[in-house]
Amino acid sequence: MKILLVYPETPSSFWSFKDALKFVAKKVAEPPLGLITVAAMLPRNWELKLIDMNVTKLDDKHLIWADLVFLSGMNIQINSFKDVIRRCNALKVKVVAGGPLATTQHKDFLGVDYFILNEAEITLPLFLEDLKKGNPKHIYSTDEFPEISNSPIPMWELLDIKKYASLSLQYSRGCPYDCDFCSITMLNGRKPRTKGSEQFIRELERIYELGWRGPVSVVDDNFIGNKRKLKNEFLPELIEWSKKKNYPFNFITEVTINLADDDELMELMIAAGFNSIFIGIETPNSECLEECGKSQNLKLNMVSAVQKLQQCGFIVSGGFIVGFDNDSPSIFQDQIDFIQKSGIVSAMVGLLNAPCGTKLFKRMQAENRMLDVFAGNNMDGTMNFIPKMQYKDLMSGYSKIVKTIYSQKEYYNRTKHFLSNYKQPLWSKNKIKAKEIRAFMMLLWLLGTLEKGKKYFWKLLAFSLFKHPNKFPLAMTMAVYGYHFRRVAARI
Repeated sequence: MKILLVYPETPSSFWSFKDALKFVAKKVAEPPLGLITVAAMLPRNWELKLIDMNVTKLDDKHLIWADLVFLSGMNIQINSFKDVIRRCNALKVKVVAGGPLATTQHKDFLGVDYFILNEAEITLPLFLEDLKKGNPKHIYSTDEFPEISNSPIPMWELLDIKKYASLSLQYSRGCPYDCDFCSITMLNGRKPRTKGSEQFIRELERIYELGWRGPVSVVDDNFIGNKRKLKNEFLPELIEWSKKKNYPFNFITEVTINLADDDELMELMIAAGFNSIFIGIETPNSECLEECGKSQNLKLNMVSAVQKLQQCGFIVSGGFIVGFDNDSPSIFQDQIDFIQKSGIVSAMVGLLNAPCGTKLFKRMQAENRMLDVFAGNNMDGTMNFIPKMQYKDLMSGYSKIVKTIYSQKEYYNRTKHFLSNYKQPLWSKNKIKAKEIRAFMMLLWLLGTLEKGKKYFWKLLAFSLFKHPNKFPLAMTMAVYGYHFRRVAARI
C-alpha cells in the first residue's frame, strides 16, 4: 500500500518560535515524533511518504498518490486537521486519524474513515490485522496503557532533519500527578512507563549516525515521574554515553518543580546533558494551586526553587495561568512580580481552559459553565468556559501581565537577572559557528537598529559581553526569544 503520513500546520504561538526560527534558518521547532514512530510500526513492504505541513506544502498530488492518509495532530492544529480531512474527502482518499486530538475529540470530526485512538502500540496492530482481512472497523480504542519498551525506533529518514531546530525523543509516558486542567493522565495514565536505557540510547545513536548535533527534546509528560529508575539505571548510562561522544546533544525536557528537592537527581541530569527544563508553575496563589490539585507546588518556596535549579545549571522555562475560580484582582501583579523575581525568561502566561475529558472539563459541564471546545492555544485570549471573575476584568488583567513581562524593559531586566544567577554546565560549548554569526548580524539589524526600544537590547548586549562573556551566546538567544514573544503578545 501507499501511505501518506500528514502532520497539520501549527499556527504561530508561544511554543512555535516561528519568529525566532528565522534567525537560524529553520522551518519548525520540533518534528512530528508520533507520526514517524507510527511509520515504524507499519508493514515493511508498504511505501511511505511524510508531509509535515510546517515544512512542506501539502499538494493534491500527494493526496491522490496515497491509498491511505494517516493524520495525527494536537488541539492547536484543529483547523488544519479539519482542512486535511475535507481535502481528502473531496479527492475520495481514505483517512486514518489518531493522536491526542483525535483521541479526545473524535466525535467532532466528520469524514474520517478509521480512528486509531489512544496509544498506537495497542490499537494500530488491531487495525492493521483487520485491514489485512478486508474488514477494518471505524474506531479502535483501548483503556489499557502499553509498555513502551516495545515501541520502535522512529523513522527519521522520512524527514529532512535539517529543517528542524531540535529533534525529539521519548523516554517515558504518564505522570504521577493529576492536575484538573491537564489531559496527560487521561491520555497516558498516572503510572509512568519508561523505555529501557539501551532502547533510548539506540535511538540516540540513530540520530547521531544521521549527523544530528545540538538540541534534543525528551518529550515526556514528566521526565522525573520515576526518580528511582532515573537515578539507578537511566541517567548513569546516559552520562557514560554523553561523555564518550563528547556531549553531541543538549537535552530539553519537562519536569515538576520538586526536582529542586533532589540534589542527586539534579546533578545527574546536568551530567547527562540536560540543561533546559519546562515547569508548570501555574500560579503563586496557594488557593488556586489547591483548587487545581497542584499539590507538589505547595510544598516549597517556588522562587527559591527556580533559582536553585538555575544555579545548578538549568535554563528554566515556566507555564503560568490566570482564570482560576480563586483568582482575585491582585493575581495579575502577583504573577508579574513572581516572574520577574524568579528570572524565568521564557514565561508562558495563558488563560485557563478546560480540555475535553479533563476533571476541569467535567466540573465546568456539571456547573453549566462550558462554552466551546478548547482550541489548544491558551495564549490566544480566549477561554472555553465562563470564569468566576468578570471576563472583562480578567482580560484587562491578563493583557497587563503580557504587556509588562514581554516589554523590552522588563524582559531584558529579567534576562540579566537570569544570567547573573545561572551557572553553565562544564560540558557547555561556547564555540561560535558560521550560521550563528549570520544570526547575530540579523539580530543586530532587527533588534539593535529597526526595533523600537533598542536601547534595552544594547544594554543587555553590553551587560552580557562584559560581565558574563561565557554566557554571551545564551544572552543573544534569549534576545531572539524576546523578539518572538513580543510578536506573540502583540497578536493577543
